[in-house]
Amino acid sequence: MIQCEGLVKIFKSSDVEVVALQGLNLTVNQGEMMAIIGNSGSGKSTLLNILGGLDRPTAGTAVVGDWDLLKMTDAQLVEYKRDTVGFIWQNNGRNLLPYLTALENVETPMILGGKRDRAYAMQLLEWVGLKDRMHNKLHQLSGGEQQRVAIAISLSNRPKLLLADEPTGSVDSETCDTIMGIFRKMNKELGVTIVIVTHDLTLAGKVDRIVAIRDGLTSTEFVKRNPNLDDEHGLSGAGAPDIHEAFVIIDRAGRLQVPKEYLEALSIDNRATLEFDGERIVITPPR
Repeated sequence: MIQCEGLVKIFKSSDVEVVALQGLNLTVNQGEMMAIIGNSGSGKSTLLNILGGLDRPTAGTAVVGDWDLLKMTDAQLVEYKRDTVGFIWQNNGRNLLPYLTALENVETPMILGGKRDRAYAMQLLEWVGLKDRMHNKLHQLSGGEQQRVAIAISLSNRPKLLLADEPTGSVDSETCDTIMGIFRKMNKELGVTIVIVTHDLTLAGKVDRIVAIRDGLTSTEFVKRNPNLDDEHGLSGAGAPDIHEAFVIIDRAGRLQVPKEYLEALSIDNRATLEFDGERIVITPPR
């Protein structure tokens, strides 16, 4: 669904250039539900804005489905944002129109796209648990309910890709669990590919894969696996806990990012020695 290779984004302001993405590589499969994590300034929101068609990449490859984000015309970009991708922000004000009811908010993107479908809009609100609240205006809804309206809006034009920027950042833990449950349901029942950008590590147990971004590059990947067939744990079936196994990401040129804490522990600065012992590659500080 998503293929980014050597993705670069440079922001220019007067005489200053800021490189937000420095050759990032990322692959997301159709129907996957995954998260992108990183510290402030790591480039995760820049990546999401590019995938959402809100910003243009500077160089590299960025393909979503059949769309090449570097080669689209302005008219194609409008079509892409209207039909292919749905977006959820942490700030509800960017998703919702306060003078409309929840149902009218969900119908608005349909009307703008020329495909109004009230039955589907009502079905979406029922799916997110707002069957009895769809005729309420925003001031009559809680923050968590407003965020669920935003999720329904993002799905109103049946997008193939759903992008969520800190969707649980302004709600309590119970509402967070509810929202993540909705995402999982939409992912399984509608087949929507979901990419969540967050700094909240508690989301790790709620998605199948996590990609960490550091300094504008993908650095580490965590993939969920269930050890239910591992006799060592003495667990099987539903009783087995889900855990995430960590991997470093290697690009096509053979480059990888070694976790900073490992480098600091070995006092490795800008050089290291690589040795292959027949089974593994060993990185050691220079002698």
